[in-house]
Amino acid sequence: MAKKKKNEWLEWMKALLVALGIAFIVRMFLFAPIIVDGPSMLPTLHDRDQMIVNKFSYNFKDPERFDIVVFHADAQKDFIKRVVGLPGEHVAVVDNVLHINGEPVEEEFLPENKQSATFQSVKNDFTLEELPGNHEVIPEGYVLVLGDNRGNSTDSRMIGLIDMDQIVGKASLIYWPFDRIQFVGE
Repeated sequence: MAKKKKNEWLEWMKALLVALGIAFIVRMFLFAPIIVDGPSMLPTLHDRDQMIVNKFSYNFKDPERFDIVVFHADAQKDFIKRVVGLPGEHVAVVDNVLHINGEPVEEEFLPENKQSATFQSVKNDFTLEELPGNHEVIPEGYVLVLGDNRGNSTDSRMIGLIDMDQIVGKASLIYWPFDRIQFVGE
């Protein structure tokens, strides 16, 4: 009887170790949780939204315009922002309208009334040349990111272009709070 209990205990330990190993692999290489910190992505993402970051999608393809990405801002902090400019492009915002290579681009995720006092509280207009790095076009291997809440976002306008090696992954799912469960950026 004691041998049977010992074998059963060993089987449970093996199952637990396998489960922990799988969880470790998933967490390190495939998906990771993140908590949105602050209002920079309003109205799309809210402060304290809990999300899943897809860490492997950019192993097979590059970020696309308007993907919401998580990237290492520094050694201790990750930011979540939206990709607006891609390699080889010139980006400018003129009168709160995004321009890519001189052509206006619709940003359907922004508030409908971009002329509101809240949206206008900070001057949002810029050209790529005015950003840190003074680039004429976005170099290969870099993207330009902006928060949806342009008046309250630390993004490429302050920190410069983001090296694709800094990108952790694509934010893909809000899972908490329950009333906000949804896929984002699809």
